[in-house]
Parts: sequence; structure tokens; C-alpha cells
Amino acid sequence: MSSDTANEEAECLGWAARDPSGLVSPYIFNRRAVGSEDVSITITHCGICYADVVWTRNKLGDSNYPLVPGHEIVGVVKAVGSGVVGRFKVGDHVGVGAYVNSCRDCDYCNEGLENHCQNGAVYTFNHLDADGSITKGGYSTFIVVHQRYCFKIPDSYPLASAAPLLCAGITVYAPMIRHKMNQPGKSLGVIGLGGLGHMAVKFGKAFGLNVTVFSTSISKKKEALTLLGADKFVLSSDQQQMKALAKSYDFIIDTASGDHPFDPYMSLLKTAGALVLVGFPSEVKMSPASLVLGARTVSGSTVGGTRETQEMLDFCAEKRIHPNIEVIPIQFANEALERLIKKDVKYRFVIDIENSLK
Repeated sequence: MSSDTANEEAECLGWAARDPSGLVSPYIFNRRAVGSEDVSITITHCGICYADVVWTRNKLGDSNYPLVPGHEIVGVVKAVGSGVVGRFKVGDHVGVGAYVNSCRDCDYCNEGLENHCQNGAVYTFNHLDADGSITKGGYSTFIVVHQRYCFKIPDSYPLASAAPLLCAGITVYAPMIRHKMNQPGKSLGVIGLGGLGHMAVKFGKAFGLNVTVFSTSISKKKEALTLLGADKFVLSSDQQQMKALAKSYDFIIDTASGDHPFDPYMSLLKTAGALVLVGFPSEVKMSPASLVLGARTVSGSTVGGTRETQEMLDFCAEKRIHPNIEVIPIQFANEALERLIKKDVKYRFVIDIENSLK
């Protein structure tokens, strides 16, 4: 189906927050007409990310209500514009991640790093798009997106499992590739075992790394070792365990968003080792000696560009890497958001849009 058959706005059913209480409920709005470079996607599933909590509750003071959250979107192509040739066709399984537009002209966009667009990437929800509209996310029945920001999901890969890859998965995969954390036999430490941390463990094992999970909760030990296949579990509050591991890790991925000390983890890195922060603590404090004396590096990262996102999806299909998910109907969304705040999920909620939003 080309854009000629879909040249008008179309009504979309979604769930939206109306105020900082963050409660979501049914909401009808219009999606834009399918342009020549657009793909219209019937949404089958949408993952729930902590970003949904942040913006439904106006935690950053910039929420535009009514707000339709969701940026871990997967579904089936239902229409394509006349300029979408070869890449996507009706019936394809596709995904949409945390951004849906960028300038497409800066150095970063030209390198396939649209998430770092010099003129600002347009986020999938609660963001001003080029046409002046406010973007609305995946808690909805369909979405219209420029083909550049759509990703092909291999037919063999379950759609529900693909949803968390579009944010949680790529957020840890991108820095792992950038910092060459895919060298078999190297050692990786993973701080925190939530949606991001459990994916870091899975990627680490797929890359052939020796993986250690660091957590403040001893209750995570069994799941880290047995369920996720980590090689070692360390209770980070146990100073004796931590000191015994000094200078033993090539890489550490820090997925923890709660405030925590950094020096104890920096001391675990080998000379020239790297710690990558993908969580959002309120501050990062460490002694200069933690960096200088071991020639160590601290880096940050968030999601990934279009090229590496597609690469990750293909890698997950090839290696059969699947997030651990809890599939819910959209009517359970408010309870799921509350449980996410309490860290009561293993390890990602995914909304079954196809069967519950009608």
C-alpha cells in the first residue's frame, strides 16, 4: 500500500497520562498521514521503560499532556509510502525505538548515530516533531514513522521479546561494541540487575566474556548465576569481597540509577580499564586517583544509532538472545508502572497491545 492510499490523518486509540499523577487511561488522537518515506505500523507490543514513569509523572517538568508514553515499539507494517522501496513491505516485522526523527544532515546522522544528532533527535513521545506536533508513543494501536527510524525484526524472533531490545538492549549493546567489550576471554562487571543489567549479562555471555554481577541485594545471587548464567556474583557492600577483586576487570557497565559510590568499582578495573555509565544517579563523584593512577576511563552512553540498533537485532536473532519479560494487557499498565518504581519486575514489562487495546 503506498502513501496514495493513506494520504489522510487516521484516528488512533491509545492510553495517555493527563496529569502528573501519571495514571494512564484510554485516549483517542490522530496520527499523521503516511508520507512518501513513511512506514505505518500496527503495534503488537510495547515495552515499559523507566522513561515512561519519568514523563508520565512530569519528573523533569517538561511533560506535555495528554501524554502517550512508550518507546520500545514492535509490530507489523500495514502501509508504506511510495518512496519506501526495498527496505520494508506490508507484513514485515519491525521495531521503533527511542527516537523517530533527526536532522539527517549533520556529521552524526551521516555516521548512523542519529541519537546524537547535532540538531537534536526527536524522541518517540512527548517531543516536538518537525511538523510542530508532539510525538505520541507506543501505548497505542499504530504509529507512522519515517523509514530511517524503523528496524527490521527477523521473522524468527518473537515480537514480544524484541520490544525491550529497542531501549534496554541497545542501551547496553552500543557501549559494549564501542569499547570493544566483545573480546572473548575478557572480564566484565555488571552493576545492577534490572532491565538493563540483565541484558548486559546476556550480551556479555554471548560475546564470550567472564561476567560478574555486582548487586547490593543478596537475593539477586541465584537469578544472576542460575537464570542468567553469570560466572560470579558479588555483594557490593562486602568490602572483603570487593578488595579481593582489585584490578581484575577489563570493563564495567554501571546500570544502577540509585546513588552509589564509584571509587570502590573503579578500583576493580585493570590498568586502562573502562567503566561505562548507562544509569542516571543524581551525581557522579570519585577521586581523581581512581582515574589517573590506573589510566582508567569513565564514559557515558544512551541508546544507539540506527546502524548499531539493526546490528543488535540481527545479533540477538542469530545468538537467540531474549530478554526476560512479563507480558501484560494494557489494562494492567498503571499497576506495572507502580511495580517498576518498586523494582518489582523480572526484568521488563511488555504490553500486549494487539490483544488488549481494542
